[in-house]
Amino acid sequence: MATTDTSSRHGGQILVEALRRNLADTVYCVPGESYLPVLDALADHPGIRTIVTRHEGAASNMADAYGKLTGRPGIAIVTRGPGATHAANGVHTAMQDSTPMILFVGQVHGDAKEREGFQELDYRKVFGGLAKWATEIESIERIPEIVNRAFSVAQSGRKGPVVVALPEDVLYGSAAVADIPPARIAEAAPDAAAAPELEKLLREARRPLVVVGGTGWTEQAQADLRRFAAAYNLPVAASFRRQDILDNRDPHYVGQIGLGISPALTQTLREADLLIAIGSRLSEVSSGSYELVRSPEPTQRLVHVHADPEELGRVYRAELPINASVAKATDAFAELPAPAGARPWDAHTAAARAAYEAHNAPLPRNDALRGVDLGAVVAHLSDTLPEDAIIASGAGNYTVWVHRHFRYKRLHTELAPVNGAMGYGFPAAVAAKLAHPERTVVCFAGDGCFMMYPQELATAMQFDAPVIVIVANNGMLGTIRMHQEREYPGRVSGTRLANPDFVALARAFGAHAERIEHEADFPAAFERARASGRPALLELLTDPLQITPQARLAKD
Repeated sequence: MATTDTSSRHGGQILVEALRRNLADTVYCVPGESYLPVLDALADHPGIRTIVTRHEGAASNMADAYGKLTGRPGIAIVTRGPGATHAANGVHTAMQDSTPMILFVGQVHGDAKEREGFQELDYRKVFGGLAKWATEIESIERIPEIVNRAFSVAQSGRKGPVVVALPEDVLYGSAAVADIPPARIAEAAPDAAAAPELEKLLREARRPLVVVGGTGWTEQAQADLRRFAAAYNLPVAASFRRQDILDNRDPHYVGQIGLGISPALTQTLREADLLIAIGSRLSEVSSGSYELVRSPEPTQRLVHVHADPEELGRVYRAELPINASVAKATDAFAELPAPAGARPWDAHTAAARAAYEAHNAPLPRNDALRGVDLGAVVAHLSDTLPEDAIIASGAGNYTVWVHRHFRYKRLHTELAPVNGAMGYGFPAAVAAKLAHPERTVVCFAGDGCFMMYPQELATAMQFDAPVIVIVANNGMLGTIRMHQEREYPGRVSGTRLANPDFVALARAFGAHAERIEHEADFPAAFERARASGRPALLELLTDPLQITPQARLAKD
């Protein structure tokens, strides 16, 4: 039931109360004069922590990371114009990654609108094709209604980002406005015919494969997935950067489908006769550019489970489309009766698991390798970190070693952008440590990736977020150089980097920092970083010729 504060409040106070009622506990922002009333109201709400970042892009990336970790919308607030366009990076990530997020943006006073006022943008046009919904609050009385709708849209169906513009006259105005209860989110469930039809398709299969992905996974959904896979002895692959949905030690887990996919798993996907996609959109990366899973008519019989009806039939014609959240779908699948006796695909599942274990194992050190063997570093952390440690990364060839050699044991331990945004990992790691100060948080970054947001070391120091960032420094933009060598061999253009002294840079912020030139020195250095109790940077000098775990360039 709505309750009315009989006293008059300014728009910022009404907005922050709406955030509080929708259980927001953290906002990430770069302060701006366009939303001073919101900052004023936050001063009276200690239950909502205000994290001030040094760049709006970092604020939006932190909000995305919060949404991934909690399942609730991450909240970012930025100023108008340049602040909003800086923050667009995180909005794109949240959209392609299906992450619940709300970006609030300052807007000019109504008297200046459509006159190209100072830093004016039409946010509906700018973000209309980038966010799930973009709107502007045009009267103070509608603040609670629109905030509630923003929370509902961000969390319903295919989760995603919402952008809400806040005109100055709405925020600075005052009114007695009714507060309303928090948004309630509806959840789609399979119809009664779905489970029996899936059971029939499984009876007819010989080489089935489950692919899991998307968002909305809970520990119960994970447990139900495990029960379903075990009952039918099904191989389960993770779509790109969703490797934490099923414990990688589970005998049914067979690897990730995305950049760095193993040749064996590529073949398993290609030869599958039944594909059960749960939560995944089967995007360009996870589908092998729509060749391993062809659009619109896959060569595999396709069962496609998705929470948003608009995603079903959008790219693929599924033999069995199921409009359901992953939680409701896995709950139904886990109740299917286990088949008696051996299944035709038992050997197929065992072979796929064996191939994953072989691909996951660290490679022997190449005699020609100069500097740190990144695979050995990743394998060491995989073996020694706590099961709930959070691993963050951005984009670059260094991530191929992480995808290949790290085994994720728990849900919500992988923070990586499906849209391949450079710079994401470090802000995401800071957000993770602030949300879970009791957990170990490690960020992997390339030298190019880290330099997108190095200033967030200041944020980590200010808000006491002792993350450990591992910078793989090979002096180049490795992914682009790899593509360059494929398309224009021997013609290096624009991909070499002249880097700062990363150790000196980190120490200037007050962080712990060390440089490592051989993987044998890494374990002790990592423990020193962890024991420091401060944000830490470990620079790994890596071989620029070792472009992927198995491929070397002929020359720098």
